[in-house]
Amino acid sequence: MLDLFRKAEIDCERQPLLYCLPTNFGEEFDPEFAPQPTSARDLPELRTWTLRFAISVLEIWAGKRQPAQLARWCHHTIYSELVKNVGSQRNVGRVRKIYECQPLDGICETTLTIRFGDRIRSLVIRFEGVDHRWLCTSLTLL
Repeated sequence: MLDLFRKAEIDCERQPLLYCLPTNFGEEFDPEFAPQPTSARDLPELRTWTLRFAISVLEIWAGKRQPAQLARWCHHTIYSELVKNVGSQRNVGRVRKIYECQPLDGICETTLTIRFGDRIRSLVIRFEGVDHRWLCTSLTLL
């Protein structure tokens, strides 16, 4: 019986903590209708999700895809920045590598190296699990 308790303690220690407050960009919500954090276990597989999202962003910046296709998965502040940058790149960049970090359960910070012709750049994205979906709360091309 003691072994079962020790195993349960070890399992609890390995699970990261779920974050408490989604990024809100200064918005105020009625507590009953505020965005709810969601655990990564209840969300789509992260690596595939990140790659698809990043490719869609690159296609939007190259003017090959409509930004409205990502509206549901971006905070409205990030979405408006995405709309401003439609067509800002001459061609669709090619993803070389993906680096992911999950500092807390339900948060993913990703850096992708992207090749634009002869140039290598980094795309930094932050996703938060909010209301049972991944939501982009930061998007920066360095």
